[in-house]
Amino acid sequence: MHPTGAFTFRTPDGWTVGPLPGRSDVVEAWGGPIGVRFVYQPGETGLDSLHVACMLERLAPPMDAQPQVKYEYDFVGGPVGQARALDSAFTVRYDREVHGHGVWRQRTLTVVGGGHSLCLASYVPADVWKRSPEARAAAEAVLASVTLRGRP
Repeated sequence: MHPTGAFTFRTPDGWTVGPLPGRSDVVEAWGGPIGVRFVYQPGETGLDSLHVACMLERLAPPMDAQPQVKYEYDFVGGPVGQARALDSAFTVRYDREVHGHGVWRQRTLTVVGGGHSLCLASYVPADVWKRSPEARAAAEAVLASVTLRGRP
């Protein structure tokens, strides 16, 4: 559960969950090379603008990443229960390796509704994403496990 109680999520056994140092609004979950970042804001923020900001949730500062990203898909939207969502997936290349890898597939899912604004970003090394159905399934399962609570 997120410290605010606004949402819950599940991770596979052995994953670590904790705050991102220096960011009180962020919780991360990691299992091996797979990570999921949760950025929560109370209230309902504009979906499009929040999604753009969420897509900038990177594993390293902006100056340590290539400015171009390769999109798998971008701004796919639709309802999620009583909320609205936008979804994008793309590949980011970092100047230096992050967690032992230089190229990462990032999926950003932004959900707004029910008094909540939530960014979910999954990070899987691109080579792991390509060769491991188990890694893909684990990242997707964590994202799919999120449940928003009632209005804060």
